[in-house]
Amino acid sequence: MEKAKDRIARVIIGKDFEIELLFTALLADGHVLLESVPGSGKTKLAKSFAKVIHGAFNRIQFTPDVLPSDVTGIQYYNPKTQEFQLRSGPVMTNILLVDEINRATPKTQSSLLEVMEEKQTTVDGDTLHITPPFCVLATQNPVEGSQGTFPLPEAQLDRFLFKIDMGYPELEEEKRILQTYRQHDPLQELEAVLSLEEVLHLKKSVQNITVSEAAVDYLLAIIHETRKNEDVELGVSTRGALALMRASQAQALLHDRNFVTPQDIKKLAPYVIEHRLVLSIEGTFRKTKKQVLEEIMNEVQVPVEEGGVR
Repeated sequence: MEKAKDRIARVIIGKDFEIELLFTALLADGHVLLESVPGSGKTKLAKSFAKVIHGAFNRIQFTPDVLPSDVTGIQYYNPKTQEFQLRSGPVMTNILLVDEINRATPKTQSSLLEVMEEKQTTVDGDTLHITPPFCVLATQNPVEGSQGTFPLPEAQLDRFLFKIDMGYPELEEEKRILQTYRQHDPLQELEAVLSLEEVLHLKKSVQNITVSEAAVDYLLAIIHETRKNEDVELGVSTRGALALMRASQAQALLHDRNFVTPQDIKKLAPYVIEHRLVLSIEGTFRKTKKQVLEEIMNEVQVPVEEGGVR
């Protein structure tokens, strides 16, 4: 896995932690929402990710006129055979890049709910199962100031394990990008270093990572604080709690540990929780989601590590 992360880091420079989060999401059977301004490398990151695990890759460019059938597939009449035939949509893949997800209508956005949760899609009554592994990487530009966007509803946001802000590179990192891409595109030279079978084996191994009672109590304390905070109207759901636990297990595996530490939970909590919070009307005037989450994390005491189980 380290080799795979290193290969992608040669293409996406200065985003080592974001790359690690993608692999964490893949092993945790989750999906990722990438948010940043145009031109920050979101699409190239998704392509590199698919290529390095030798996975099938499809891309959907969301616009207001994209229909749900453009995503899931259609039944069409073949005049030669005089029968209806099924044409599967781009969701039948391993890595699905949904570009500018917030530019599609809510109806089209909702066409992803079934496939993200159940790894299957239904076309005119026929259920199509997706061969694992499967991961949706959706990109969106910040809603503020963007014309023609449809904010994702809470039910859709809850399906994403992580929300990652790519952000601008630092000066030295951007200088390295210009030097690297001056003569060639390293994506063209990127080779697979993992097979899908290896990915599936690692995903199965995540289930064997120990989560101590102290770690569970710490995780749940954070989740319940999101529901009690006066600035929060809608806290994190049980699905969100499970997502944080799975992500922490995957993070431990990536770092060659067979147990979850409180630091795993603390490190991943902002990426799992922030996009799931719905602030009250009064809360939105006082604070941002990030500020509310920082307060919650500071209020919950991190358990002391003891012995081999932490």
